[in-house]
Amino acid sequence: MKRPMPKDKEIPLNPNKWIISKTDPKGVITYANDYFIDVCQYSKEELIGQPHNIVRHPDMPRIAFKLMWDTIKQNKDFKALVKNLAKDGRYYWVLTKFETVIDPITNEIVSYTAYRRAAPRNAIKEIIPIYKKLVELEKVGGMEQSGDYLAKFLKDNNTTYEKFLDKITDGKTNIFDGLLKSIMGIFRK
Repeated sequence: MKRPMPKDKEIPLNPNKWIISKTDPKGVITYANDYFIDVCQYSKEELIGQPHNIVRHPDMPRIAFKLMWDTIKQNKDFKALVKNLAKDGRYYWVLTKFETVIDPITNEIVSYTAYRRAAPRNAIKEIIPIYKKLVELEKVGGMEQSGDYLAKFLKDNNTTYEKFLDKITDGKTNIFDGLLKSIMGIFRK
């Protein structure tokens, strides 16, 4: 599927709605809720069976997704601020929590579920220059260089990625988790 040309136009998100998707262990979409379909503007048929990176915006550093995959493959939940790309080229920012679903009998990963809400404006403003720098470094020195920069940034700020995210979202990741518990069980199947 051809990628859309990014436009400098944001899609406003409803702060009371969830964008939810599920993938298989390789990141291929197996479920997309109606709000995800509405926002990204792909039909259900266009989404199901496609790699989730169909909505990846080129302003997102690859190191962010490497960090995400490294974490969720270890059966650890992961939160991130993500800029996604809609079919028409517009973008939308989301605060995302990724959850790994394990088969209780085989103990193998069977799927990943991503729960998304509208990202806080102040967090977007803080993360944009960091992501921009990481993308620039990746163009020159690949993910290794951006990974080194991110590790140094976090060390210099005496924090972890998760604590940094919690700080710039004014603790909204904790609220996010609290709200999320009410709907998580539905998608564990």
